[in-house]
Amino acid sequence: MSVQYASAAKNLPARPQLRRWVKAALRHNAQITLRIVDEEEGRELNKNYRGKDYPTNVLTFVYDEMPQPELSGDLVLCAPVVAREALEQRKELAAHYAHLVVHAILHLQGYEHDAEHDAIEMEHAETAIMAKLGYADPYAVNS
Repeated sequence: MSVQYASAAKNLPARPQLRRWVKAALRHNAQITLRIVDEEEGRELNKNYRGKDYPTNVLTFVYDEMPQPELSGDLVLCAPVVAREALEQRKELAAHYAHLVVHAILHLQGYEHDAEHDAIEMEHAETAIMAKLGYADPYAVNS
C-alpha cells in the first residue's frame, strides 16, 4: 500500500494507522494507493469522475474487480470534509477516518450500498470491522 499526503490539514492519520485499518477490512491481496487531499483536489476528482461539483469525504477507484491475483485501486480521502463531518457528527476524528477507510476498502472488494439490502449488508460488515478495531458503531446516532 502506498500512502500519499497531499493535504496541509493537521491531525492526519499516520501510515501505520491507515495500514491497520486497511488490513482489518481487506479480504484479498491488493495494490492500493491511499491519498489524502484538500478540498480543491477532492472537488475536482468528484466532479470529473462522479459528475458532482463538490468535495466528498471518500472516493474509491477500482481498477481490477476480481482478484487476479490481487485487487487494484485508489482511495482518496478529503481531509477538510472528513474533519468537518467528524465535528458535525460528534465523532473522534481518527474513528471517522477509520470508518471511511473501511468503507472504501469494502467498496474496493465489491460491496455497494445503492440497494437497501446491499446497504444493510455493507453497514453490518463495517460495524463488525470497526468493533474489531476497537471503535464504536459508526452508524449509531451521537446526541
